[in-house]
Amino acid sequence: MKLRLCCLLMLVVASQATAEDWPQFRGVNASGVSTSNKKLPTEFSLEKNLRWSVKLGDGVGCPIVVGGKVFTTAMTAEKTFSVFAFEAATGKKLWQRDFESGKLPRITPPNSHASSTPVSDGKQVYVYFSTLGLIALDAMSGDEKWKRSLPSPSYLMDWGAASSPIVHDGTVYFNQDDDLSPVLFAVDAKSGAMKWTADRSDMLGGYAVPVICEANGQTDVVVSGSGFLKGYDPATGAERWSSNSTLRTMMASPVVRDGIIYLSSQSYGDEKRTLKFALLEWLDTNQDGKLAKAEIPKEFASRFDASDKNGDGFIADAEVDTAFQSAKNQAGGGNTIQAVRGGGRGDVTKTHVLWNINNKSPSNIVSPIVVGEQLFIVKKGGLSSSFDAKTGKSHWELNRIRNIGDYYASPVAGDGKIFVTGENGFIVVLEQGPKLNILATNDVGESCVATPAIADGRLFVRGRESLFCFENE
Repeated sequence: MKLRLCCLLMLVVASQATAEDWPQFRGVNASGVSTSNKKLPTEFSLEKNLRWSVKLGDGVGCPIVVGGKVFTTAMTAEKTFSVFAFEAATGKKLWQRDFESGKLPRITPPNSHASSTPVSDGKQVYVYFSTLGLIALDAMSGDEKWKRSLPSPSYLMDWGAASSPIVHDGTVYFNQDDDLSPVLFAVDAKSGAMKWTADRSDMLGGYAVPVICEANGQTDVVVSGSGFLKGYDPATGAERWSSNSTLRTMMASPVVRDGIIYLSSQSYGDEKRTLKFALLEWLDTNQDGKLAKAEIPKEFASRFDASDKNGDGFIADAEVDTAFQSAKNQAGGGNTIQAVRGGGRGDVTKTHVLWNINNKSPSNIVSPIVVGEQLFIVKKGGLSSSFDAKTGKSHWELNRIRNIGDYYASPVAGDGKIFVTGENGFIVVLEQGPKLNILATNDVGESCVATPAIADGRLFVRGRESLFCFENE
């Protein structure tokens, strides 16, 4: 009897040790790629290969999987933010923690107040909410360990918060690129104490998740933002290097592989159309070519007063140029896909950009994925493009994957497949490789904005209201 119990215990420990984790937005270091060799379902629906599903509440934050548990968030009442833990294999609820949000800021659909993706180091789960800041919960029990208040973000276009934290080597990093006071925060994972902050006041609103890049003997926290891709010292927050090669608005997160940082972006207008043109088009309600104080969000009142140089009650002409965009960083719009070698020092624009392609392939929201030798991206309309990750040479550009609609979720890959999730709830499965081959189109019956998670042969899909787990029967 003792021998049987010992063997069972060894089997359980072995299975836990080899279990695959997907610990943050898009998995390990935001790569979007599963490392498991377990088979993933090609065809799935509410009737086929559905392991389990649960109703949560409104949310667009992605699920994560750590230590055989799935963690996710939702708005379970008008002003109640909830964090959940489920058993990954069965969907059994392990715990739920509710937080009163207080007065909620303005957001623009399809965003949700439950928009941030959690991150876990296995011991604790770290979540962000715009009015609460960063919260650490015990991964086993859900008990609150600490809470760190942060300034609520403000956006000129009322997009709303959607940034997600990461954790690395005992530190939680959270990048808050809003339009008012952009900052990169580093918080001690154990205590919640602030380690350092890095001023990013030359940035504009964006949602790129920080990534870790190890190259040339150094480890950097890399953040993509307005006009610049920057690498920071993880210990101090000092800026080590920057590449002046990005666009005005950076929503998509970069991907790192073998010391190379890949990124793609689409930003309104061309390189000469700075923020000024977007403000005059979207905020100038009477289209008189100038901005009145009543036309901008109230959080920016002091910035408006400082920019109204002549005191006439309007921001016009040259005043608009630097009213909300740094005079030292007048990045414009456009489209770009690029590869940048990490591990640099100083200005690396001319030395570390390996290739930079300007075409209409990138999305303004969806992050790229690098799997095998392929860099794959998809954008609104179900238009997909693929490039050789080493050279940037095109495999195909703007080819349809037969699912027309909006795309907010980023592609994920595993088992030789790429899973592409549309807002309409259809997930297209492609064969990974240099030729476009559609394997299946699957309907999960619910709008999807969040990026799926992959762990141990299971695909976890966060719909607008529900969480689904798909697995080969």
